[in-house]
Amino acid sequence: SSSSGDGALRDKRARILSRGLPKQKPIEGVKQVVVVASGKGGVGKSTTAVNIALALAANDSTKEVGLLDADIYGPSIPKMMNLKGNPELTPKNLMRPLKNYGIACMSMGFLIEETAPVVWRGLMVMSAVEKLLRQVDWGQLDYLVIDMPPGTGDVQLSVSQNIPIAGAVIVSTPQDVALLDAHKGAEMFRKVHVPVLGLVQNMSVFQCPKCKHETHIFGADGVRDLAKTLGLDILGDIPLHVNIREACDSGQPVVISQPESDA
Repeated sequence: SSSSGDGALRDKRARILSRGLPKQKPIEGVKQVVVVASGKGGVGKSTTAVNIALALAANDSTKEVGLLDADIYGPSIPKMMNLKGNPELTPKNLMRPLKNYGIACMSMGFLIEETAPVVWRGLMVMSAVEKLLRQVDWGQLDYLVIDMPPGTGDVQLSVSQNIPIAGAVIVSTPQDVALLDAHKGAEMFRKVHVPVLGLVQNMSVFQCPKCKHETHIFGADGVRDLAKTLGLDILGDIPLHVNIREACDSGQPVVISQPESDA
């Protein structure tokens, strides 16, 4: 019958497509991987990733947490986690993560000069990502939080297809142009069968420190509307607050430096 013929054709097509996909292999010693992503740059993804990692550790002191900066061109984690220096090598020639606030961290920023640009083509970037994933001695981690670069390109696909991922967190501001890209990011993870845990609305409202008047600089509730469209949860609503920015810039993220503050 035509229906059985269509089914056989679909199966054959799926087999051909799957041949080109890499086999997923867990990162040694890592139980759960959570990726923090956004379609657009500059929406506070790295700040969110850093504070998620610190919050996971703060919520349960028995859990070991790591943070991987997968942004090869613009690594932010060294500055935000107040870390400098080159990783030591183990006898097995694996890099040892640098550690601060109890979080094991690895970043391209530890391997190059702080002001040196990474002027690389795609294949070199992919090789660097592979090294950051596979040639690091993470020890035993309950959670590895991966700060992804912006976009939906090679790096995102490579990470998503090479390692099993427990879930993705999408960060966006309420601004329309950011939401367009956040929508694409969520759809990309769905296409590669990575569960999207939910959305974080960042820089949602600014409160004047003097008169306490609130202004929605980037628009109101845009991420909430997108979450409804996609059938996803809102995991957090983060205000645009000078303390959050200053804390990360000084290498003392707000979850560690001001755990009791509203921010």
